Amino acid sequence: MNRLRQRRHWVEHDNVDRWLVSYADYMTLLFALFVVLYAMAMVNEKKFESVTESFGRVFQADQKQPKERGHGDDILPVNTSQTDKRLYGDGILASAGTELVNAKPQLSNVDHNEVGTNLSSLEKKLNTALFDIIESGFAQLQIDGDWLEIELNSGLLFPSGSASSTNAAKSIINVIAGVIGKTNNYIRIRGYTDNKAIHNEVFTSNWQLSVARATSILTLLEALKLNPARMAIEGYGQYSAKTDNKSAQQRAKNRRVVIAISKYSLAKKALIAATLNKKTKKSDKTTTIAEPDNKIKVIHLKNGGLRITTRNDEAMKNSQSKNNLNKKEP
Repeated sequence: MNRLRQRRHWVEHDNVDRWLVSYADYMTLLFALFVVLYAMAMVNEKKFESVTESFGRVFQADQKQPKERGHGDDILPVNTSQTDKRLYGDGILASAGTELVNAKPQLSNVDHNEVGTNLSSLEKKLNTALFDIIESGFAQLQIDGDWLEIELNSGLLFPSGSASSTNAAKSIINVIAGVIGKTNNYIRIRGYTDNKAIHNEVFTSNWQLSVARATSILTLLEALKLNPARMAIEGYGQYSAKTDNKSAQQRAKNRRVVIAISKYSLAKKALIAATLNKKTKKSDKTTTIAEPDNKIKVIHLKNGGLRITTRNDEAMKNSQSKNNLNKKEP
């Protein structure tokens, strides 16, 4: 028998009281906010006073001021103490540091008169002038801190076990002097040897040999009218080697002379005094300094040797041909 099933229809009513939950959450958050604000407004004076005193001790404060706040004052109740300690680092010179003037401020504690020609510009000029021997491996250029170092192989400058400069050395120094002779930077000539002991009629140790070779290069520069007050010699002997002295090639690298050009130079007053002294002295000797444009030429000879010169062979040939033509004319 068929039974009629009654379908139940559930009527869903809207929850009209649900807004109370959101309102309660809102009121809770609002209450928490006011509690936090009230807690921040209540300052424990004792704790605040202890904090400010501790900060004062850290910053070496010595003058007390009122503790009351209220208009955005600093957190510290006192000013830091006055001190006579220097607030700048140690400079290379023993000067009092910088001080502002009405014109441009002095931004360094080194006088601008004592800073020489820029080392980077000198390096570019020397690279051009010594291009051939640098490419051949007989010379190297590098800037090491406040120094521009021109490293020359001793085999190019001196015979073995000797400090007498060769013609190639004179040509190279002539070109170098043409570049650095117009500057006023300090120069240090440093001599180095290998660890092979030397004992001959002239030198009894590598110390003497290194100093003598540095002195020989300094003498060449002085003959080319470089100011002697700019220069000094340093001898390192065998105790500042670039590489180990295990092979002949490594020992050859250790035998070298370095012409180091400083970032700093003589003061202008000293330069003017030296120039005036030169003018007062009468001398008939004249020495020509090669122009910086003269390049050193490394010529490989047929017998395996090297010829280093600064002369222009084409110009020499042209002058010789003109002389021959003049001789042939009646």
